Amino acid sequence: MQLSFLPADERRFFIDLFAQVVFDSRRNRPRLKTITNQRVPGDLSVRCPLRLLRQFPEGTIYKLDARLVQTPGKQPYLVAVNQRTLHRALEFYDHNLTVQNGECKAPRPSRRVVKERTS
Repeated sequence: MQLSFLPADERRFFIDLFAQVVFDSRRNRPRLKTITNQRVPGDLSVRCPLRLLRQFPEGTIYKLDARLVQTPGKQPYLVAVNQRTLHRALEFYDHNLTVQNGECKAPRPSRRVVKERTS
């Protein structure tokens, strides 16, 4: 998955990563998050154009190449290398098909309910 010609401490480019579209309730829009069981940590944000994420429903899995960005004082994130062409993962064809047909809806994060205090 990682480019082998880079030294171990300088691996910042990852190829063939899988990321899933999730709904970010804080920003009220879809986002890409990495899937677990890869060489990068799960739930790592992936930056890519919003118009590409709106083409398919929440829960769709994409396969992409990404670059790791680490800013001091902030959480690391990934940036899609080929941002104009983002393809759905053929390895998850059955999953993507059921999501797009509406047979399997990905769970949305629950909204926090604030209870009023009674005095």
